[in-house]
Amino acid sequence: MFRLLIRPILFWFKPETAHHLAAGLFSIVLHIPGMRSFVKWMYAPPPSTHRISKKGLNFPAPVGLAAGFDKDAKLFRNFGLLGFGFIEVGTVTPLAQDGNPQPRLFRLPKDRALINRMGFNNEGVDAMVERLKNRNAGLIIGGNIGKNKDTPAEKAHEDYLICFEKLYDYVDYFAINVSSPNTPGLRGLQEKEPLMLLLSTILDARKDKSAIKPVLLKISPDLSEEQVREIAGICKTAGLDGIIASNTTLSRDGLVSKTYEIEDCGSGGLSGWPLKARSNRIIRIVREVLGNEALVIGCGGIERTEDAAEKLEAGADLVQVYTGFIYEGPSLIKNINKHLKPHATHH
Repeated sequence: MFRLLIRPILFWFKPETAHHLAAGLFSIVLHIPGMRSFVKWMYAPPPSTHRISKKGLNFPAPVGLAAGFDKDAKLFRNFGLLGFGFIEVGTVTPLAQDGNPQPRLFRLPKDRALINRMGFNNEGVDAMVERLKNRNAGLIIGGNIGKNKDTPAEKAHEDYLICFEKLYDYVDYFAINVSSPNTPGLRGLQEKEPLMLLLSTILDARKDKSAIKPVLLKISPDLSEEQVREIAGICKTAGLDGIIASNTTLSRDGLVSKTYEIEDCGSGGLSGWPLKARSNRIIRIVREVLGNEALVIGCGGIERTEDAAEKLEAGADLVQVYTGFIYEGPSLIKNINKHLKPHATHH
């Protein structure tokens, strides 16, 4: 029904409008008596679902919703009914910010892809904390944290620390986002010195906590093999719990959309099907460097169970969807939960 009826209607609208429309309509539907229970039953992961326990967390299903979909932790309660094993909220920054001017989100349907230059639009960490005080029991929530656009690179670690401290009691794990291409200078934080400062700041703060929560680093797919190895090595030395591979790409290689369609979108990060091979390559390198103990989440180009299986084969423990979810709808989550078999190579 999604592909035949709902998606064509949503795709009449501009992507950002369609996103808010879909979330709003879903919320209205869920207000019908009995509908929440029905949706939960309809999409509940079956007993055969591939479950993962790692770094002190028990993931009830292998597929999560990637950051960027629920930027302000407004949607997790509803979308948690669709069979996700975990939902990553954010990216959140210390202070509210508008992000980049609209339009800033574009579809490339022939490539099953999106291009975005959102620019960390969000209502700030304090607003997010208020919403997370009423969390669903049983749903694992990750907090994806970033820096404000106006914060200079040399003070970036202070922004991440503010978000980390404020969110600590309300999320189950953290994703440090240093790889969005849409905040000027952000990807520079993947370089050795700033990265070591950032990771040591966060991990030192964690030492004082009574409950230790996993911290992951979300990295770019545009890094060379040498850069990936260096970053993974820094993470391992610092004692980070794992890596999310990967964020969106600046590359436009191999797209089938017409040149003018791509150029009309302008700058921004590309997500979706064309990202699959890049993401898988990064996962393989990361797993090799980090070893079996690390938590590796694969993200990029998942629109079928087979794509998720390839991520596990490459070395991921779990997967996240975003663009594939927009193109395929909730049946994608259901199919992955039903058919994905665990890979024993690294568990």
